[in-house]
Amino acid sequence: VQLQASGGGLVQAGGSLRLSCAASERIPGIKVMGWYRQAPGQQRNFVARITAGGDTDYAEAVQGRFTISREIRKTTMYLQMNSLKTEDTGVYYCVVYRGTSEYWGQGTLVTVSS
Repeated sequence: VQLQASGGGLVQAGGSLRLSCAASERIPGIKVMGWYRQAPGQQRNFVARITAGGDTDYAEAVQGRFTISREIRKTTMYLQMNSLKTEDTGVYYCVVYRGTSEYWGQGTLVTVSS
C-alpha cells in the first residue's frame, strides 16, 4: 500500500492550501489518519489527526487555522490550511495507522513566503 500526498506549493503568508493524501488501495480497519510536517533542519512534528470515528486533534500551532477531514472508505484524507504563516513551511507527510501498522506518504512541500 502506498500513500500519495499532493497539493503542496508556494503560497504567500495569509493564503490557503489544501493537501490531499490518497492510498493506492483501500486500507480496512483504519484507526487514525494524520498529518505531520518537517521544517528544514528540524524533526518531524505532529500537525493533525482524525480517528475512524471522526474525532480530531491539532497541534497548538495550527489550531483554528487547519482542518483535517477524511473519506475513510476511500482511505483519503485532506488538510485544509488557512491563514498560512511562514513558520508553516515544511514537508507535509500523511500517515495512516491500522492496528500495529503505519503507512506513510512521501511528503509534499509547502512553502509560505512573507
